[in-house]
Amino acid sequence: MAPSEPQPPSPEAQSTAPPFAAASLIAVVFINMLGFGIIVPLLPFYAHSFDAPAWQMALIFSAYSVGAFFGEPFWGRLSDRYGRKPILISTILANGLCYLCLAFAPNIAAAFVIRLLGGLAAGNGAVIQGYIADVTPVAKRARQLGYQGAAWNVGLIVGPSIGGLFAHTGIGPAGFRIPLFIASGLAFLCVAAVILVIRESRIRETSFSHRASRWAALDEALRHPVIGRLILLTFLVGFAFTGIESVFGLWAQARFDWTPRDIGFAFACVGVCAFLSQTLLTGRLSERYGAGPMLAVGMALATVTMLLQTVSTGGIMTTVLMCLNAIGTSVAFPNVGALISGTADPHRQGQIMGLNNAAGALARVLGPLSAGLIFARVIDGPFILGAAVVAPAILLALSASRRAKAGPPA
Repeated sequence: MAPSEPQPPSPEAQSTAPPFAAASLIAVVFINMLGFGIIVPLLPFYAHSFDAPAWQMALIFSAYSVGAFFGEPFWGRLSDRYGRKPILISTILANGLCYLCLAFAPNIAAAFVIRLLGGLAAGNGAVIQGYIADVTPVAKRARQLGYQGAAWNVGLIVGPSIGGLFAHTGIGPAGFRIPLFIASGLAFLCVAAVILVIRESRIRETSFSHRASRWAALDEALRHPVIGRLILLTFLVGFAFTGIESVFGLWAQARFDWTPRDIGFAFACVGVCAFLSQTLLTGRLSERYGAGPMLAVGMALATVTMLLQTVSTGGIMTTVLMCLNAIGTSVAFPNVGALISGTADPHRQGQIMGLNNAAGALARVLGPLSAGLIFARVIDGPFILGAAVVAPAILLALSASRRAKAGPPA
């Protein structure tokens, strides 16, 4: 007899799912992102402790996204086949072990490999999104995915302060062990929480008829009139935003002579606005006006704020524009996952969401590289490029929404 694979829950099963199923997983996401947030701001100092040149520091950053690019569709596909819970346990455990190994990395080359493996293990966003889709009715998915984004942002806001408190940059690589131990411990805590609190969201069936190879799934997804447009949208928007984020500090310093404290304050305001919009606005607006229209509105707001940033006078105006940009993206992005989960084959949601997240990971590699090159020639270039790239995403959002409403092609 062929082994069994998980079967997606029916709408009736979703309505009877544990009332706090998605909320429990979102709490786990927060703990996991808290550990991630502890490490990310320390990476330049960590690489510098090995006397690494600038290009090697850049590789340490990009290695994580490269790993996630390969990990997202792989883990998503496995979670469709074997269930969400075992994949969550194994990936979070592996990520915790990578933090632990990073604390004892003997050189920058070893650190790069560990970061690459850590990104591969941490590329489980599709598994989390698949779980939320499994236990949440379609109409409520944008709200729950917004809460997931809020947990992500809070972890990134709180984490850096913890990392900065326990790091000792003056004693070499050993000075980063305590923050890495904390991040590793938080990952292990997440594993325990998943084992004890999270219930598997998929029942098992004996048929493998819905399984497709990764290449067949990629070809099918890109040809799909809804999913293909949304994957392209994810890449374009991620390319623009990560590029701007990567050079924002240099841009603000060159334009307005901002200090790291000024930049940190602006990003703190952005984090608060993103959190509030994801918890208070995203779900309500999507449920009232629809996922597609709100996705288009969010992209339009982001495009306008990027263009206005080129004529900013600094200070309050720059910070306000950053916050409005964050509100636009926070309102928009959960709707991408909601539209994909409502359109994709329920048996392969993890795989399809993984392909979408892989597009975002690829954008996080190429976006900063392109923004850095254009910034060296035109100071406002990353914002102009970002607006030019995001503007077509408005049309993609509207087109995908219309096709989703029309139903599957005949």
